[in-house]
Amino acid sequence: MTVIAVAIILGMAALGTAFGFAILGGRLLEATARQPELAPMLQGKMFLLAGLLDAISMIAVGMALFFTFANPFVPEVLKAVGG
Repeated sequence: MTVIAVAIILGMAALGTAFGFAILGGRLLEATARQPELAPMLQGKMFLLAGLLDAISMIAVGMALFFTFANPFVPEVLKAVGG
């Protein structure tokens, strides 16, 4: 069950990041097309938000690694099984 949970965590993090970057890039292009003189400022803000968006997926990867290698649920499972 932990393997399935880790797969779901990683999959949802990847999908969320992909959708976030797609929306972010599209809105940047729209804003730059409307006001080209603001392109450098908008690009700087986009890179800041891209870093925050990547941080969310890195947190999910950290949680998935924690559940994979230091599974906190193993003692409860062994106690329930009797072993």
